[in-house]
Amino acid sequence: MKLIKTTDAVGHVLCHDMTQIIPGVTKDARFRKGHIVTEADIPVLLSMGKENLYVWEMVPGMVHENDAAERLADLCQNDHMTRTEPKEGKIELRADCDGVFLVDSERLRAVNAQDEIMIATRHGNTAVHKGDKLAGTRVIPLVIEGEKLVIAETVAGAQPLLRLVPYTVRTAAIITTGSEVAKGLIEDKFTPVVVQKLENFGIEVVFHTLVEDDREKEIAAIIAARASGAELILCTGGMSVDPDDRTPAAIRDSGARIVRYGAPVLPGAMLLVGYFEDGTPVLGLPGCVMYAKATVFDLLLPRIAAGVPITREDIGAMGEGGLCLGCTDCRYPVCPFGKGA
Repeated sequence: MKLIKTTDAVGHVLCHDMTQIIPGVTKDARFRKGHIVTEADIPVLLSMGKENLYVWEMVPGMVHENDAAERLADLCQNDHMTRTEPKEGKIELRADCDGVFLVDSERLRAVNAQDEIMIATRHGNTAVHKGDKLAGTRVIPLVIEGEKLVIAETVAGAQPLLRLVPYTVRTAAIITTGSEVAKGLIEDKFTPVVVQKLENFGIEVVFHTLVEDDREKEIAAIIAARASGAELILCTGGMSVDPDDRTPAAIRDSGARIVRYGAPVLPGAMLLVGYFEDGTPVLGLPGCVMYAKATVFDLLLPRIAAGVPITREDIGAMGEGGLCLGCTDCRYPVCPFGKGA
C-alpha cells in the first residue's frame, strides 16, 4: 500500500475499511476495503478526519489485514463455531450452540507472544449460549509479513486453540444427606437449589432420596442412584470434618475413584469430585451451594454437563480467581469469580 493525500485519491482502491463514528448514532465502516474512491467521497472522507489515505499497492511477501485475520481464525475455529466476515480487519467467532467453551491457554499465549498478532477470547471453562461471541482475531498493522503468520501457525500447532463442547448430560440423581432432614426435623432447602441449577443446563433429576448420616445407608443410596441410570450423581451435605458427616467416605466406599476432595475455591472448599468406572461423575456438594449464588459447583457444572472430565490438575488450577468477593449485588457470571489470568 502507499500513502496519498485524500484529495488526490479519486480512482484509487482503498486497502482497508474506513470507519465513520457519529457519537450516539453509529460506529461502522463507511467505506469498505476494495472501494474505488470517487469525487463525491472526498468531502465525506475529510469530514471523517481522513486527510491522508492508504491505497492498494501490494508488495510480495506481505499479507493484508483481512486475509491475516482469516488465517488466525483458522487457528481457533473448531466444531460448533461460526465466523463473521472480516470487518475493519477483524473476524469474530460465535457459538453455534449452547455448551462449555474451552481454551488451550498455553498455546494461545504462545501465539499472542508473536509481534503484531492478536487473538482475544472470552474466558475458558465457561458456559456459553448459541450466538455468543467467543473470540476475535486480527493483526495490528494494515499489512503484515507473511513469515510472521507462518511462525504463529507453527506455534499454534495442528489442533484448534478453542473448543465448544455441547451439553450431553441430561439426567441426574440427588442424594440429600443429613439426619435432621431425613427425619423431617428441618425442611430440605438444598435440593430445590440444586434442581434449579441443573435445569439451567437442561438436566432432569430422575432420582432423589433423603438419607440419614449413616455411611452404609449413604452407600446404598449411591448404588441405587447408579442403578437408576442417572448420568450424574450429586450428594448434598455431609461434606465437612464434623464426625457426623460421612459423605466423602460413602462416595469412596461406593466404588468411585476420588479425583480430589477439597478445592482452592471459596465458597466451596469442601467439594469432592469422583468418577465411577463407566465414567459417571459423582460430586459431594458442600453446604455453601445451598445459600451462596456462586460457588465451586457453578464453576464446574458447565464442564460436567458437557461430559468434559475434571482432573486433579483442573481443580488445583482454580485457586487464581477462586475467591468470590461477596459483592452486595451479585453479577455472576459477569465477574472475576472463577476466572484466572
